[in-house]
Amino acid sequence: MTSLLALGWLGPQEIIILLIVGVLLFGKRLPEVGRYLGKGIVEFKKGMKGLEDEIDTSASMRHEPPAIEQPRPPQRITTAAPKFEDAPHNVTTPNNITTPPQA
Repeated sequence: MTSLLALGWLGPQEIIILLIVGVLLFGKRLPEVGRYLGKGIVEFKKGMKGLEDEIDTSASMRHEPPAIEQPRPPQRITTAAPKFEDAPHNVTTPNNITTPPQA
């Protein structure tokens, strides 16, 4: 048993029936529907053309690696270390215990 709506096997009778159904469903809006369908096909073709152009240009462009920055010589860094002063003489330290003067 063959299918009536097999792709590519529509006869003239099936096409006439589909046209009649289309006119009955869309009526006065049929030109508008056709216009929108045509605009959609044109936009689709433009998108495909743009995609093909993008692929062609990206394939033809030579990809160069990004420029590598030359290493810089080491730089001297000056440190600001805190300066410590000698401890005052009247402060007791654990290693040097001072005793008060005897009177």
